[in-house]
Amino acid sequence: MKREDLLRYLTETEVWDMIVIGGGATGLGTAVEAAGRGYRTFLLEQGDFAQGTSSRSTKLIHGGVRYLQQGNLSLVLEALRERGLLIRNAPHLVHNLSFVVPLYDWWEGPFYGIGLKLYDVLAGTLGLGPSRLLSREETLDHIPTVEPRGLRGGVIYHDGQFDDARLAISLALTLADLGGVALNHFPVTGIISHDGLVAGVEARDRETGRAFRIMGRAVINAAGPFVDGVRRLADPAARDLIAPSQGVHLVLDGSFLPGDSAIMVPHTDDGRVLFAVPWHGRTVVGTTDTPIPAAGLEPRPLPEEIDFLLSHAARYLTRHPERRDVLSTFAGIRPLVRSDGGGTTASLSRDHTLLVEGSGLVTIAGGKWTTYRKMGEDTVTAAAQVAGLDHRPSVTETLRIHGWQEGTADGPLQVYGCDAAALEQLLAENSAWREPLHPALPYRAGEVVWGVRHEWARTVEDVLARRTRALLLDARAAVAAAPRVAELMARELGRDSAWQAAQVAAFTTLAGGYLPE
Repeated sequence: MKREDLLRYLTETEVWDMIVIGGGATGLGTAVEAAGRGYRTFLLEQGDFAQGTSSRSTKLIHGGVRYLQQGNLSLVLEALRERGLLIRNAPHLVHNLSFVVPLYDWWEGPFYGIGLKLYDVLAGTLGLGPSRLLSREETLDHIPTVEPRGLRGGVIYHDGQFDDARLAISLALTLADLGGVALNHFPVTGIISHDGLVAGVEARDRETGRAFRIMGRAVINAAGPFVDGVRRLADPAARDLIAPSQGVHLVLDGSFLPGDSAIMVPHTDDGRVLFAVPWHGRTVVGTTDTPIPAAGLEPRPLPEEIDFLLSHAARYLTRHPERRDVLSTFAGIRPLVRSDGGGTTASLSRDHTLLVEGSGLVTIAGGKWTTYRKMGEDTVTAAAQVAGLDHRPSVTETLRIHGWQEGTADGPLQVYGCDAAALEQLLAENSAWREPLHPALPYRAGEVVWGVRHEWARTVEDVLARRTRALLLDARAAVAAAPRVAELMARELGRDSAWQAAQVAAFTTLAGGYLPE
């Protein structure tokens, strides 16, 4: 459905059952949960779907080995179960990935080996494969570029990998399939209250400037790092719930980590887990955990965070990456829930918190991509009770995500799932659409057209950052591709040359923040 049709549907609906604020993992999961139960559901996102935290993850769907070390078994159990469900429900986007823990000290084999066996046990029938000890030779076979000096062997285990932004787009499409409405570039500007209780939202179409009053029986705040700003629209005196923390990743050429296995380092200098992960032909290295004073839509990696990742990667890779090797670097903000005991953000819970305000506003905060579905289920159950809606059972445990396709062939169009066939037909309509956007990128011009026509892409950034992952795979190549993307989008959206120039300029400025200083 085109944006114009969505806006028309919005104005024709007097009262929605559930209004969801936020188009990241949590908001989209909540909206899909609500629509799956048959509630009339409307989602608003201030920017693009997954523009913030939800497109800047480590690209893993995992139970959390680190949480196992912390003794948080309940979170690990929940995450492992959700991991298994998601691989079943979105096999075109989530797949099994083997991880190797390189061992350099005598005690690491039994210590990590036993811990990962417990990880296997907790996964139960939804496990992805057994962990086992590797000899030194087997470790080098799996990870040819791991540092060989002092290497004793390794432990291999299995977790899930995915494309975060593409899963978000697929969830938005799933919501539409279920009869819900999602609008991006549509910020909430106010909360409507009747007799002290939340009754709807005020919002603005960023493209036209048109203001809307949207009424809803339940209003759900799923704005991730920005939940406190939404809470204060209903209650200006609301105290902060979120302690934002920044996580940074580096993207290197795939030659730094050839093969199909990732590296997991269980303990860095600051106590975090470090990953080096193969992804879309590149190597993603992360992450950091840096407390920040406030959340922003475009957080920037700090020079010391980049130094930290480069130095740790050099310890475990035979080829030592330097700043000139970084194709892109990106930062995301974790919406961690504050603890009364203080401490560092690395020690704060990654579990989710559900809060019903005195005004009736339902806020869901914290959590992570792996548990987005369960977060949505809990939130909708609570919101239905607050709004006095009929109880309806959840269906999302077995709900297939848009594009579902079993046995999807590996390739650049895999993330489209069963839509890949229709995309191929579109590419065949115009030979120019089959041309690559850039020699260093795996994307073709027709994917821009597809993103505008079928996936609500409205800006050059939408296409190069999230419909494709060009900005993350190679920021310089993405900048070079921007004029062509703007030209293709302008034809589809009816925009003029001034719009194209403004879009290219804005994207070029944005992409500058994805290159290390």
